[in-house]
Amino acid sequence: MLSPTVTIDASTRLVTLLGHPVEHSLSPRIHNAAFRAHEANAVYVATPVPPEEIERAVDGLRALGFLGANVTVPHKEAVQPFLDTVTERADAVGAVNTIVRDKTESGADRLRGDNTDVEGFLAPLDEEEADLDGAPMLVFGAGGAARAAVYVLLTEYAPERLTIVARRPEQAELLAGDLADYDSTGALEVSSFEGATLSVQSSRLLVNATPLGMAPDRHGQTPWPNAEDFGPGHVVYDLVYTPERTRFLREAEAQGAAPIGGLDMLVEQAAAAYRQWTGRELPRTAVYDALRETELS
Repeated sequence: MLSPTVTIDASTRLVTLLGHPVEHSLSPRIHNAAFRAHEANAVYVATPVPPEEIERAVDGLRALGFLGANVTVPHKEAVQPFLDTVTERADAVGAVNTIVRDKTESGADRLRGDNTDVEGFLAPLDEEEADLDGAPMLVFGAGGAARAAVYVLLTEYAPERLTIVARRPEQAELLAGDLADYDSTGALEVSSFEGATLSVQSSRLLVNATPLGMAPDRHGQTPWPNAEDFGPGHVVYDLVYTPERTRFLREAEAQGAAPIGGLDMLVEQAAAAYRQWTGRELPRTAVYDALRETELS
């Protein structure tokens, strides 16, 4: 929501979200709160783009001089051929969630794709006072969020075992194959939910990278309903951010596990994008205040 004092004029820089649908997104609230706090002459909008229009949407970013964009489902993979370059981490994960307008040495504009989910996922773990280096880990899910999580865990922590648990094991096998170059110790394993009990019990870090628990459609669900398998040795990280305290986190914390919520990842991936667009740090206090006005419950 824009403040009544915001003036939009010919100098206003534009940033947008490309996705379909986009009505649920909190990104406009995050970035407009940041622009207001910095008194920046910039506005963030969310634009629904049907899959067949993504190339034209990227052309529009070029033609209209957009500062940059975020990209969400279903375009994170499809957008890549229409960009001038992508970062190593975006290429590794196979998904772009941020587009940045750069200048080449000749002064020409180019559009660079990045994946700030990687940075956003890592930041809350860095703040957690837990020794995760080499520890066994487990990720629920095999979609785009899981890809970013698995990439980070392999490259930052070199786990002795990293189990990908998916309802469709063939999707998890594909993910493991795509990231095999980053698995120098052969840590990656694939499991169904039905066969994951021992891996859940023995993993130091458990990550929910599925939509289970997201309000409103899947509110109250959890990727692992057997709460007795959680314990004080676990760090439990839920990428779901609405509600802030999901059933997965509540049940794990009740058993002594250390919980990490998805709101921090949401803000940190936004901070990484904001830094690239503006060269400034995201004003986190203003952003968290704006987000909590939405009553994330």
